[in-house]
Amino acid sequence: MRRILIRVAALAAAATAVAPVAPVTAAATGASFKPLSYNINGYNWGGYAATGSGFTSVAATWTEPAATCNSSNDLYAPWVGIDGYGSSTVEQTGVATDCSSGSPVDQAWYEMYPASPVYLSSSSYPVRAGDVIHASVTYSGSSKYKLTLNDATRGWTYSTTKSLSSSRASAEVIIESPTGAYPNFGTLHFSAATINGKSLGSANPTALDPSNGVYEAHTSAISGGTSFTDTFEHE
Repeated sequence: MRRILIRVAALAAAATAVAPVAPVTAAATGASFKPLSYNINGYNWGGYAATGSGFTSVAATWTEPAATCNSSNDLYAPWVGIDGYGSSTVEQTGVATDCSSGSPVDQAWYEMYPASPVYLSSSSYPVRAGDVIHASVTYSGSSKYKLTLNDATRGWTYSTTKSLSSSRASAEVIIESPTGAYPNFGTLHFSAATINGKSLGSANPTALDPSNGVYEAHTSAISGGTSFTDTFEHE
């Protein structure tokens, strides 16, 4: 995943429309989304991770939930990515919800870990609860990855191509809290989830339930090969 130092991240712009490069103030402060080698039992990851070799694409759609902050430490993100499940790199994109201000703040981002995360301008790429989000990461060869995030509700798409030498040994559709503290997001529904252009279920992925002593969220079984839910349980 990613070394997130979120307070100040540079916006490297390029998308369906090219935006100027500008400093971005991110919602979170000093949190770190990073690869973990001990996610088998969930810990701070929920969702599904497939392992193997040669992964080339992952994609999913979700409706951004309305979160309620339990504390200023709450921080989480739904995302899709390649690598990160037992490896030292991650290529990922999604939407982070941060409670450090006392209220939930949603912000779109991508990361090519171990490089710092890039948070998209909230004025150019706004995200709000109820928005339908589609995210994808595609390997295009020669260590290049295309990361795309679309907010169908607000009508914007951001896409960028970045290079990173990586193993492509896993692919994930995930919720994650780098602080180990989830806001109450209710139930998040993932749909149209695919890996290598085929249904998520066909990749025989591992189900993850976030747990920090007690289960913080529960991941459902996969329905119809491409859909599942994560449901908040405890802070």
